[in-house]
Amino acid sequence: MASIFTKIINREIPAEIIAEDADFIAFLDIMPLVKGHVLVVPKKEVDYIFNLDTETLTGLFLFAQKVAKVMDQTVKCTRIGMAVIGLEVPHVHIHLVPLRTMDDINFTRPKLKLSKEELTEVADKIRAGF
Repeated sequence: MASIFTKIINREIPAEIIAEDADFIAFLDIMPLVKGHVLVVPKKEVDYIFNLDTETLTGLFLFAQKVAKVMDQTVKCTRIGMAVIGLEVPHVHIHLVPLRTMDDINFTRPKLKLSKEELTEVADKIRAGF
C-alpha cells in the first residue's frame, strides 16, 4: 500500500509543496513542531533511510540543503535544524525545522494545528525564495 507521502507525490492528497525535482519533493508538515516545518522526501518509496542506495541518499541530502538554505533566508529563525526519525511514516523523510530554541525540535511536544490559510502563507513565503 502506498504511503501517505507517495499519495502526496502522486497528487492524490493535497500538500503545500515547497520544491520538487525528478527525484525529491519538499512540502510543509501539516502537524508541524513550529511554523515552517518542512518534510523532504525521496520520490522512491523506501521505509528506512539507510536502505537507500548511495546515489539517492546523497541526492536527498543535497536537495534538503537547497531547501534549508532557502528556508534560512525566508523563515524567521536562528537556523534550520534537521532530524531523521523514521518511525511515523514508512517512507524516508527528513524534517527541516526552523529553530529559535533547542525545544523547537522536540518531537515529544504537542504539534501545532495551523489553518489552511496559515500553511499557505508560510509555504508562499518559502516558495518565493526559490
